[in-house]
Amino acid sequence: MKEKVQEALQKIRPTLQADGGDVVLIDVADDGIVKVQLTGACGGCPMATITLKQGIERLLKKEVPGVKEVVSV
Repeated sequence: MKEKVQEALQKIRPTLQADGGDVVLIDVADDGIVKVQLTGACGGCPMATITLKQGIERLLKKEVPGVKEVVSV
């Protein structure tokens, strides 16, 4: 599942990079919890939670069966 998550993140990465940020995959747990770290401008952005939940999490749930939640670490 980790490879599929990486592939899905590549689809959203250009959008994040265009705003000066990025996302780093930290871990994919067996229970479907994906841990990521938002970096660059995304790391301190007040909209980071919305980006995480409505952008990254929604994409990963759609693209990768088994993803339950995405959390920032």
